[in-house]
Amino acid sequence: MNKLDFRSQDFSQTGKAIYELACELFPIPRSITGQGFRASLEILNKTLGGGILKFHSIKSGTKVFDWTVPDEWNVKEAYIITPEGEKICDFKKHNLHLLNYSEAIDQEIELEELQDHLYSIEEMPDAIPYVTSYYKRRWGFCLTHNERKKLKKGKYRVYIDAKHDENGFLDYADFILPSTQNSKIVKALYFSTSERL
Repeated sequence: MNKLDFRSQDFSQTGKAIYELACELFPIPRSITGQGFRASLEILNKTLGGGILKFHSIKSGTKVFDWTVPDEWNVKEAYIITPEGEKICDFKKHNLHLLNYSEAIDQEIELEELQDHLYSIEEMPDAIPYVTSYYKRRWGFCLTHNERKKLKKGKYRVYIDAKHDENGFLDYADFILPSTQNSKIVKALYFSTSERL
């Protein structure tokens, strides 16, 4: 059964189904490639009744018009340990804390060096920015500007368990909704992990 079919259910049931779907999708760490994105497509397909979506994969490195599909990226864990032993910027608590497509790292560094790898927005002091680095290999963390201002001098442990796979894939899915009209409408969907959800 398609839980999101607006034609066959009353709006209260559809609204509940949309909310439940958002709750299921939100905690999944995902980017434009990787296991999290594939899992999200499977959940969406199941919610739509199964067998509706047609799945496709494009190999990393493939040229698509003016764009090149980046290496597949998967993350297991990422965080910073402060000099006081507190875990901050924990990817498992909020996946926006990690610079999307970060390289792996496990190091102790001084705050001055860490600042070069931190991203915040001074004009939006309570927002965690969404920062990506699909083609430039680097690492970083995102946090609110208010959190960043509280950081004290000392040694910080930075830990990112992430992998780039040049033999990976970008996955996507589509489906065609039959129409009685001769016109065509293309609707694109990008799974977001920001506060907009």
